[in-house]
Amino acid sequence: MLEPAIIKTKVAPQFGGPALEGSEDSDTGIGVCGWILTIICWLLVLVTMPFSFFICFKVVQEYERAVIFRLGRLLSGGAKGPGIFFILPCIETYTKVDLRTGVFDIPPQEVLTKDSVTVSVDAVVYFRVSNATVSVANVENAHHSTRLLAQTTLRNILGTKDLHEILGDRETISGSMQAALDEATESWGIKVERVEIKDVRLPVQLQRAMAAEAEASREARAKVIAAEGEFKASTALKEASMVIAQSPAALQLRYLQTLSTISAEKNSTIIFPLPIDFLTQFMR
Repeated sequence: MLEPAIIKTKVAPQFGGPALEGSEDSDTGIGVCGWILTIICWLLVLVTMPFSFFICFKVVQEYERAVIFRLGRLLSGGAKGPGIFFILPCIETYTKVDLRTGVFDIPPQEVLTKDSVTVSVDAVVYFRVSNATVSVANVENAHHSTRLLAQTTLRNILGTKDLHEILGDRETISGSMQAALDEATESWGIKVERVEIKDVRLPVQLQRAMAAEAEASREARAKVIAAEGEFKASTALKEASMVIAQSPAALQLRYLQTLSTISAEKNSTIIFPLPIDFLTQFMR
């Protein structure tokens, strides 16, 4: 009777993460039937040489690893590759795992923010397999599981944020989401490298309200700036009038300068200059 293998984790230097191993070597505990099948497979390979080499020898690329199972048990030594490796037909199976950085889009998620505003947010996640053995043995489909977890994590994190935080603090949200995903997928042999918020779509009514608010704010700032300009201009005119009042000759010069400006701009206008003293009599 076969005894169940005890699965535990250890640090695998070749992958930099936890790896699976049995409580003993993979060849022990397979029972008499397992040894008999192994011997038969070896005999079959020797009898059918060299044709058996085309079946027994496999190759994985530099960015791939092969996780081998013998009679349902993981082989000791972790994943194989890159390069050529040997498998026994009939009793050994292997799974290729791609170690390159992958990316997937999180579909738009309808989220109710903390201030009761419904927004649609989508994101993109960059991840890679940090431990090939764990990604095969600990989870059925590591990529699909990471995708579903990313959707749930996005909704959970955005549900605790206000609308202005989502619109203006995307980097903090991305960092929080990346840390949460990386912690959750560590036991799956997945390393989440980066999370980015792509787009935040608001309801049409809310967009119109925000546009009206922004327009009103711009108009208010324009009125304040115009009022400040008029105040400064009136202050400058007051100071100029005080200077002219102290010097009658300055008023005469200003009068002549005005006549020169009018004659230069409108040449068809006939100007009859009057002495400033004559106008002073009427002003009194």
